[in-house]
Amino acid sequence: MSSPKPKTRNPEPSKLRVAILISGRGSNMHALLRGCAGEIPDIEIDQAKIALVLSNIADAPGLEIAKQYKVKTEILPHKGYKDRREYDAKITEILRANKIDLVCLAGFMRLLSAEFCETWKNKLINIHPSLLPNHKGLDTHKRALAAGDAHHGCTVHFVTAEMDEGPIILQQSVPVLPDDDEQTLAARVLAAEHRCYPMALKLLSEGRIQMTGNKVVVNS
Repeated sequence: MSSPKPKTRNPEPSKLRVAILISGRGSNMHALLRGCAGEIPDIEIDQAKIALVLSNIADAPGLEIAKQYKVKTEILPHKGYKDRREYDAKITEILRANKIDLVCLAGFMRLLSAEFCETWKNKLINIHPSLLPNHKGLDTHKRALAAGDAHHGCTVHFVTAEMDEGPIILQQSVPVLPDDDEQTLAARVLAAEHRCYPMALKLLSEGRIQMTGNKVVVNS
């Protein structure tokens, strides 16, 4: 009589491997790291792993924060490349070598080429300090105040070649108070960013974000 076959365990599902691109302090990077480390109690990101933090600036303060979380870091200075496409191709080479599934921009102060955006279509996200489509580009807090907006906030969106035009994943609104100036409003929006970005990563890593045409559908 043959002996029973040993039971096989189902392999644990692999986590979404995430790279974060930074140029400076990386406060939104830190928020994503905290979420993946279980340090934001109501936004625990169990299905994603920050596998790489890449900076184009050698002394970006965010690199030290990443090292504190034992995340691999790489520095890729942008000088010395003939154009944006060549530099972005090198970024893609590094991302693929690290088996990256999703790229998060967190204060990466470079415009990305159309080729890079197409290569990473629906796998490249950013957070913008306004409620898109309002106030695309720079100086969003100043412009929100000048416009007399009652609400301001932040938007996590997929990145496309057109600046701040990609499909919206998640937004968080904050009130504009009567005595606000640029600094106080910016601080309130930044606090919202530090919750909105980790929540968006959580939804993506759990497979709850789907694209229907050019629209994002969030599944419960």
